[in-house]
Amino acid sequence: MVPRPRLNLIRFHGVLAPNAKLRAEIIPDGMKNKSKPSDANDDVSHSPASVRISWARLLKRVFDIDIEHCLHCGGTLKIIAAILESGAITKILDHLGLPARAPPRAPAQAFELFEPT
Repeated sequence: MVPRPRLNLIRFHGVLAPNAKLRAEIIPDGMKNKSKPSDANDDVSHSPASVRISWARLLKRVFDIDIEHCLHCGGTLKIIAAILESGAITKILDHLGLPARAPPRAPAQAFELFEPT
């Protein structure tokens, strides 16, 4: 049996429960473990790392498309424009000799579940 997606199978009770009042005293804080004694005198507040993943890194993770590095020299690429107007997109694709419309979808194939044998 496979559980439904995003179904938590581990449940915590007592002081390990998410809303327990004493949980902070039991679970170690990640920032406390990373700090060094020399950092204690600094007045710089450390904010947690950003959880947001960039659009380019999501493309790399999901589709294995690396738009952050040049294919020829390996240098870092920079996005300079995002074209959203359909007329401008059509003109650019026509100039490059690429189709402006997506290819038509193929019809669904019939699949017989119970074929007579």
